[in-house]
This record gives sequence, C-alpha cells and structure tokens, in this order.
Amino acid sequence: MKLVIQRVKESSVTIDNKLYSKIGKGIMVLLGVEKGDTIEQAKWLSEKLLKLRIFEDEDNKMNLSIQDIKGEILVVSQFTLAGNCKKGTRPSFDNAELPDKANKLYEEFCELLSKSVPVKTGVFGAMMDVALINDGPVTFILEKSPVD
Repeated sequence: MKLVIQRVKESSVTIDNKLYSKIGKGIMVLLGVEKGDTIEQAKWLSEKLLKLRIFEDEDNKMNLSIQDIKGEILVVSQFTLAGNCKKGTRPSFDNAELPDKANKLYEEFCELLSKSVPVKTGVFGAMMDVALINDGPVTFILEKSPVD
C-alpha cells in the first residue's frame, strides 16, 4: 500500500464540475492499493499518518501531528500509484489490486483515520479534479508492504 501525502492549506475534489469535498488545513492523501495488500497495512499506515509530525510548532520546527493541529484529511484513491514504469513507455498496472478489494481497503483506511480526525474523501474509481494548495511544499511517500 502506498500513500503520497501532502501538507496542505486547503484541498478539494470536484466531480462532474460539482464540488464533492473540501478540507482546510491538513493532509491530502493519494492512496494506492496493490495486489496482496491487507488491513494490517492500512492500520499501520493510518497510525503512522496520524502521528507523523509534519506541521510546524511555534519555533518553525516540524514537531506537530495532524491531531495536534486539529486538522483535516482528504483521502483520494489513486490506482496509478501501483503503476510500474520500469519497462517501455506505457505504465503497467498489473500490480494494482482488483477494484472491489482495493475499494474495501480504501474505505477501511478512511474509517480508521476518521476515529481520530475529520476525514473527507473522493469517490473510488471516479474521474476527479483534485485541487490543493501545498503548504511548504511538504510532500512525503509512505509505503508498507505485506511483508514489512
């Protein structure tokens, strides 16, 4: 399971020219699910994300978590994170999990986060316009494989 996380001043999802969801200060998450990913990975990644100190304190040090600042999280599924670009010039998506299984893990990941902070989402499998104002910019990649 892969996450691209961005510290944002705001972020939103628009579908069919209609605003679907929007957050203020917080974290924008792009989530990719690969074949064989498990709920244990989702639990580990959600706990890590909630505790990750990527927000600045009064001394401008990254010392505060999303919970500390009482921020929000916007989670968008993105199967292209499972893409493999090593061979040729067209990505292979053989590693992407089947939609039903991927959606289940996506929903479970969001549910785990929502126990601690406000969570908004996109729509699994939909074509979405995702907008954000990256705060920093600050961007990280979190990964957890089934064997870690």
